[in-house]
Amino acid sequence: MKRMRWLIALVAVFSLFAAACGSDGDSSSDGGGDGGDTTDDTSSSGDDGDDGAMEEGGEVATDFGVDAENKVIRVGVNGDLTGPFAALVNEIVTGQEVYWEVFNENGGYKGWTVEMETLDSGYATDVGIQNYETLAQESEEGVLMITENTGSPITAAIAEDAADDNMLVIPLSWASLWPDPEFGATILEKQATYCVESINGVEWLSTQVDDPKLAILGRPGEYGEDGSAGAKIAAEELGIEIVYDGTGAVAGDDRTGVIAELTGSGANIVWTTLTPGELLDIFGNAVSQGFEATWSGNTPSFSYPVMMPSDFAAEFDKYYFQSAFNAPWGAPGTEVIVEEMTARRPDLNISDGYTVGWIEGIMAETLITAAIDAGDMTRENMVALATSGLEVDFMGLSAPQSWPNDYNDALVRSTWIFDVDAEAFNIIPMGEATPENPGSSGLIPLEQDYIGTVAADYVFDGPCIEPSS
Repeated sequence: MKRMRWLIALVAVFSLFAAACGSDGDSSSDGGGDGGDTTDDTSSSGDDGDDGAMEEGGEVATDFGVDAENKVIRVGVNGDLTGPFAALVNEIVTGQEVYWEVFNENGGYKGWTVEMETLDSGYATDVGIQNYETLAQESEEGVLMITENTGSPITAAIAEDAADDNMLVIPLSWASLWPDPEFGATILEKQATYCVESINGVEWLSTQVDDPKLAILGRPGEYGEDGSAGAKIAAEELGIEIVYDGTGAVAGDDRTGVIAELTGSGANIVWTTLTPGELLDIFGNAVSQGFEATWSGNTPSFSYPVMMPSDFAAEFDKYYFQSAFNAPWGAPGTEVIVEEMTARRPDLNISDGYTVGWIEGIMAETLITAAIDAGDMTRENMVALATSGLEVDFMGLSAPQSWPNDYNDALVRSTWIFDVDAEAFNIIPMGEATPENPGSSGLIPLEQDYIGTVAADYVFDGPCIEPSS
């Protein structure tokens, strides 16, 4: 049985941005209100000037990706805009675009503004590597940091070069490789890893049934293997029987064997690390054959634009809970995102993806403003700041985060659990939303910043997987 659903009150708070616009021009722009106070806590500014802090108009050391004369900072996106994850990535990139629009229109920070350079990888590793080389060039035409790099394969392929180039990279990937300073020295993971997400998800699923018996469904590669590894850790620590281990089994278009193994396994909980198309096929066939279990899986196994219009929306509502890393559209804390996205992109549909782009913007702004305050915006100093203990406050959109060199200390251990509500699902253009009809992805938060007993206490000595060759 599903838990009682938490009905979100979606109330527009239009006064928030007006207040932000009226703030002192010498303070940090807040990117629309969500990242405003981060620089107050992390900057190195002081009264005597000995610590390298710069007043407005003061000099800041720079090297690449910065036009010091015009005080313009370039950040890069190496995104999948036309490939298999294009629908999601375009929304995330749009969210980050709006974040910087708000930042710049509020005066930037001490006169510095940010310009995005966006390249399309199509999720092809060779193209992604070429894009990286373009963005990393050592000139003003390069970028200071990459604020979106889509996918585990491309991120793994550039990780070594990024470390050599002192290039900070925010990946759209949650593989457990990135917090490892030996592998992802300049890869700034955001939120929990797939492995930790699975540990939390399987523990939470186990509380929803009597005598849990687990089936694991995963695709090959860093994403699938990392998610499956976390599910196994949770099962071992909690004493849950794994009745079907489909790690890496979901490969290719013929899933008949996987479905047969699953439906005959006796599982009453299922953890998936799949693409949305793979999940829809396996889930739809399994429930059509009378298989009943409680399901969940790593982001982005479930995709509401794929699942909710399908013939199995009612079954997803009944059996599936979605794991995630951050607040959905319209949840408390997203009021400024909703207001700014609606004002600037009214013809686009509402989407939970915009929050991810906003979070990427908050991460980058926190680092950039700290570097300006320190008087050193070189790539090398950006890396030093990222590992200095600086913490990013996401204002409730996601758990706070920092990037210490110790792997176990670096991990974020909290995730979100959503109910899938087919009746609430209502995707509409932002410009058509009203307080009475705000629209919804149909994902209703049940658990915010959930940390199970296993994730809370588990000691990680490194990634849950090895990088794919």
